[in-house]
Amino acid sequence: MTNRIDLAKKAPKVYRAMIALDAAAREGLDEQLAELVRIRASQLNHCAYCINMHTVDARKGGESEARIYLLNAWEEAGDVYTEKEQAALRLTEAITVMSSHEYVSDEVYEQAAQHFGEEELAQLIALIFTINSWNRIAVSTRKKPAVQ
Repeated sequence: MTNRIDLAKKAPKVYRAMIALDAAAREGLDEQLAELVRIRASQLNHCAYCINMHTVDARKGGESEARIYLLNAWEEAGDVYTEKEQAALRLTEAITVMSSHEYVSDEVYEQAAQHFGEEELAQLIALIFTINSWNRIAVSTRKKPAVQ
């Protein structure tokens, strides 16, 4: 599997816009929570590049190995994740895995709204659609993870 196209070089305005969107989406969110959301969306989208990048970043930010390893089975992990983190992960899954018969239910949205104020919830939604966009860029261009 080889890289296909370098979006930063071949569509620089789009790439710079994504960088700006990413920066704007992160504002006001706890970085540790944001990394969990990015990792979980990337797992669902099978984006090796982003899974690698965000697990490295999460470790640098103080996230525990156990919480990173258990993220793929967070619902079965008990109280390893706070209720707020669980609400964010549930919303991440609902937004990431949309199809013609699945959607973000009122229950999932209301649970997130119980833990996040309106501005923070808006930022969380922006973070989720932004990481999904990055995942689609990396997967479609076959961006390789920098594994050490």
